[in-house]
Amino acid sequence: MDEKKATAFSEIVWGIISDAFRYSNDKSSSIPPNRSLKDFVTEEVEKKDLSPADRTVVLQMAEMWGAFVGDPIGRQSLKYFWLEECIDGENLFVASTYKAILDRVAKIILAKADVRLSTKVTSVKSKSSPGEDPNIIITTQDGSSLEFDEAVLTPPLGWLKRNLSAFSPPLPRPITRAIANISYGRLEKVFVTFPTAFWDDPSPTAVPAPVPSPGSPNPPSTPESTKYPFFTHFLHPTYHPQQNPHAWNIELVSLSALPPPTAHPTLLFYIHGPCASHITTLVSGLQPPDPEYFARLDAFFEPYYSRLPNFATHDPACRPLGILATDWQNDELAGWGSYTNFQVSELVRDGEGGGEGEGGEEVQLDRDIEALREGLPDRGIWFAGEHTAPFVALGTVTGAWWSGEGVGRRIAAVYGLERKEEVVAATVGGGDGDDGVVDLSGVRANGKLDGEKAKDGASLNGIAL
Repeated sequence: MDEKKATAFSEIVWGIISDAFRYSNDKSSSIPPNRSLKDFVTEEVEKKDLSPADRTVVLQMAEMWGAFVGDPIGRQSLKYFWLEECIDGENLFVASTYKAILDRVAKIILAKADVRLSTKVTSVKSKSSPGEDPNIIITTQDGSSLEFDEAVLTPPLGWLKRNLSAFSPPLPRPITRAIANISYGRLEKVFVTFPTAFWDDPSPTAVPAPVPSPGSPNPPSTPESTKYPFFTHFLHPTYHPQQNPHAWNIELVSLSALPPPTAHPTLLFYIHGPCASHITTLVSGLQPPDPEYFARLDAFFEPYYSRLPNFATHDPACRPLGILATDWQNDELAGWGSYTNFQVSELVRDGEGGGEGEGGEEVQLDRDIEALREGLPDRGIWFAGEHTAPFVALGTVTGAWWSGEGVGRRIAAVYGLERKEEVVAATVGGGDGDDGVVDLSGVRANGKLDGEKAKDGASLNGIAL
């Protein structure tokens, strides 16, 4: 597409999405729950002074929102679109990956906590009686039982949807309703790596094209070479009906456009919704380095990388060295999906198996999130993760971190810890009178309990994270 037209259409799309956020914020209570973002975008595009062909292109470009939430924009709720509004500022790409961040976060935990890896939890039993402290018994797959005063549970939302029976006594209605109502996305990623980044123009006189997506980092450029744009969107590709008969939109990011030393000759494809489900099915039962795994993925993605500059069919530099696809939709530990999103629903969703007028109730996703975020403190059960984050950071790594901090502070408050800035650990009196240090997962608090719980005088024996 012509660069000038692509830039103009991109501005229209992002302008409409900004309008949709405002509309959802201002009119959420009056928007029917079955009205989608696609409905809104379609209506707004019709108001623009565009030719029918250009309107079609803008609508196709708007489909890129699906890669943000993991499902098509026809499934994105307009009523609760405000829950998708992001933190102000640039949408940064972590070029060096999260490894250094995770290493920093894990350092104190690995040094001071009893961390059990490769250990699956099969049941969470909570016991509490009026006037008594909660008691949590966690059973693992090998039959071991561990006892705690409090349990911070961080399984993905998708895991919770399939494992309500793991809780005893059963979770109360507000929690199970929230788990059922909040949707879980279908985002997947496919990495295709080459001997060299053949798509980058080595000509010193070439002029770099702008990144079409606002908020994305600009592709680096030097006098010696010009990097191909960071982001590419293949609109409604109909040129390969054998592999993509539904003409699903395809998006890719050029990792060669990252700053050194993180740049490498790899194309990262983002796929979502039905397309992502198709890809996971395509390689079901196969794993790299199985040649069939490679062949099936290459057959699907070759029509797109072959359209990049400088591609030559018989040039070894243009043939992939390896391909790796995520498979979160078939991964139990990922919750059989990617992360939380907020989809359209009917006017009334069944309450306890009945239809409208028989226990049916309106879906209220903001209240559902608040219910999950509240957890069950009286039973010593707390939930954390991207699905319990502050509204401005739902479905994000930042939100997951904030949710853990929030729960940590609440637990600290229950045990009478006085919060002080710049301190991470809490000194807690153990049952035998000896002081010990318990990491509260990022809580900036310091205090001493002397063996007593602030609200009811119980000693703190342990916290499960």
